[in-house]
Order: sequence, then structure tokens, then C-alpha cells
Amino acid sequence: MIIDFNNIPDYSKIWIFPSSRKFYEKEISEIHKSLEKFLTNWEDKNTPVTCAYSLKYDRFIIITVDDAENSLSIEAHNKLTDFIQSLEKQYEVILLDKINVCFKQGEFVQYKELIEFKKLIKNKAVSTNATIFNNLITTKEELEYDWEINIMDSWLGKLL
Repeated sequence: MIIDFNNIPDYSKIWIFPSSRKFYEKEISEIHKSLEKFLTNWEDKNTPVTCAYSLKYDRFIIITVDDAENSLSIEAHNKLTDFIQSLEKQYEVILLDKINVCFKQGEFVQYKELIEFKKLIKNKAVSTNATIFNNLITTKEELEYDWEINIMDSWLGKLL
């Protein structure tokens, strides 16, 4: 059961799936439709999952679940993973890799493999003002305060 993203509680579990490239405008409308279809029908032990989603920067798929009364089962997690993998195949992107780095300098969001990102730092192509996306946050509340952080406040800051 999908509810408005702003109405789902701050304690809700969150997953952020960063795309290895920006989605095209046509893809975004298709992804919205796919998310609506999957999330509307997503169940855990025959009970609808109360959830919400958002697409940010034409690159991040964010899904949040109110799991206060019941933690999601492994089966429900597997359904979500299968759905995300289907999007990866359909759009030829990487969504499940949490190791690579998403960052923003100015208005542009970039996705780099960690090795490539370290080379950018070594070549001084990343400034201390860069914003890093912490895609490992676990609650909706953290999305507001701990998702977009200055590189110096992240573990990557020690590389500068």
C-alpha cells in the first residue's frame, strides 16, 4: 500500500538505490509506473506493505517502509531485490552496488567506482566542498540529515 512519501513516519526503514547513470526523461515515467505497480502489490505474508517511494536527481530510487509493527520478512526483502534487479536489466544500469561513490560538485551528480574516485581525489579533481551521498542510511529521518553530506564529514574525507 503506497502512501505519500511525506506522510510515512521518520522511523521507517529506507533503501536507496543509486543508478550508475542518470535516467532519461522517458525512463523516469516508466520507472514511476513500475514502482507504483510493484509497491501497490507488494505484500509480506499476505499483508500489504505500507510504503512510499521517491526518485531524486533522476538517479536515486528511494523506497521506505513503515515496519514498526512487523519487520519485513526475508521473502518480502527478496521480492524487493528481485524487482530492483529487473529494473537493472531493463535499463542496463547498476542499482544494487553500495560500494561505488555518488557525489555532487555544483549541481551535477556523478557516480564513480571507488578506485576511479580515489584517482579523482589524487588528481585534486574533487574539492573539500563536494557533497557525498551516504546511500547506507537506514531510516527516513536520516535521509534529511545524513544522506547528502560534505565529503569531509564522510569516511572519504580522510582521502583528501
